[in-house]
Amino acid sequence: MKALITALMVLATPVWAQTALPFDVGGPFALTDHTGAPRTQQDPEGQPQLLFFGYANCPGICTAALPLMVGIVEQLAKKGVTATPVMITVDPARDQVGNMEALLKYHPDFIGLTGDPSALQAAYEAFSIDHELAYEDPEYGPVYSHGSMVYLLDGQGEVLTLIPPVVDEWTAAEIALKYVSGPG
Repeated sequence: MKALITALMVLATPVWAQTALPFDVGGPFALTDHTGAPRTQQDPEGQPQLLFFGYANCPGICTAALPLMVGIVEQLAKKGVTATPVMITVDPARDQVGNMEALLKYHPDFIGLTGDPSALQAAYEAFSIDHELAYEDPEYGPVYSHGSMVYLLDGQGEVLTLIPPVVDEWTAAEIALKYVSGPG
């Protein structure tokens, strides 16, 4: 009975308030960034990363999540923590090397990742990302349904926690600060 109560408490507690995720998520990937450079789940400088699965021309949740990620990066910087915003595309036909500049409008350090179908599938599977074409919009073109959580990764690419895109940047940064810290 005690195990059942504990399990129910874990499930009832918001994921971002827990000290460890109650499920396995994350893993290795090898993709190409928007400049053509190879990139894995590890940050080259060992910095924390904010990872999101979406696409550069998304008219939906990406328009909330990508600016939120920038807000988190800026709030963390005020605390002495450097973090990198990263998006893995769910629309590789349109998000290709050299044409993901839309991400840079959010922040100059934003990294857009794409790759061949098998490399992208490995990333989707590692992070349990489902995505599919929802409909064709006359203005935006293909519109995809996809995940909405922001993954906070350490510099080695390990998932520390999830941040919901419905909180404000200060709350999101406070969540992140529980897992990463500044100098000193």
